[in-house]
Amino acid sequence: PAPAMVCAPARYLVYFQYFGTRYSGVMQTKTDQALVGVQNYLEEAAQQLRPSAPIKFHISSRTDTGVHALANTAHLDIQRPPGKAAFSGQQLLQGLNRFLRPEPIRILSAQRVPSTFHARFCALSRTYIYRLLLGCAHHSQIPVFERDLCWAPAGGGICAGLLQEAFTARFLGGLFHFGGGCFLVFWNWFLARPVRTLVRLCPAPGLLQLHCPHRGLEFWEVQVTSRSFLYRQVRRMVGALVAVGQRRMAPGHIQELLELRDPRAFPAHAMAPARGLFLQRVEY
Repeated sequence: PAPAMVCAPARYLVYFQYFGTRYSGVMQTKTDQALVGVQNYLEEAAQQLRPSAPIKFHISSRTDTGVHALANTAHLDIQRPPGKAAFSGQQLLQGLNRFLRPEPIRILSAQRVPSTFHARFCALSRTYIYRLLLGCAHHSQIPVFERDLCWAPAGGGICAGLLQEAFTARFLGGLFHFGGGCFLVFWNWFLARPVRTLVRLCPAPGLLQLHCPHRGLEFWEVQVTSRSFLYRQVRRMVGALVAVGQRRMAPGHIQELLELRDPRAFPAHAMAPARGLFLQRVEY
């Protein structure tokens, strides 16, 4: 009999989410570490689908240890054995989620895309949100269901009004304001050109606020959208914003740091922790 024809691999775009506290970040790591990357689990689950060639996830957006994702993306190529039809998007979604249990990683959607599509380079923008909890005098006041999902700056010595003032008048003074947000311009060393970044500050509900209100606690979100980001850019921005709001950093110092175009110039105390940061979406 004639040999079965081998079809070209099918390429898929998948959206997935994860609880970042459990992982060393999203990217693949060596398996002998205490914490490994989300990619390790994704590819391990994909191999359970019995492809005829190893499957690699090409992830659009790197996230560090402790950073969460509401919706990250990746593309992958799946070569099935001869005679086997390509997976539908729904079949791939269900199969991957079956083998990801019980990890806090979930595939949200999967769809076929052209072989020229690239999850990282085709992305038009990425949006992160950073969740702040104000009003905590001590870490024991953080609601148990909010632990590892927000940052409560130590001491509680910052109010929402002061945070807004730091954002609009001090931290972002002199930049382009519109509505509830501002345009920032950061220099991207990889692209060798300025990159426009949209920043918004807004009040936000807690996870269980409607059912279990906590007197005196306020949740706020800093939302940042850009095509690309510098290393730890959002965490440095939020840390500096809070430092100005707590009067630990002079407002003029922020502009000086931005003009240096060097993220290493930000002082260590102006780095917000990873636990409050979420990759919210990737746009194509």
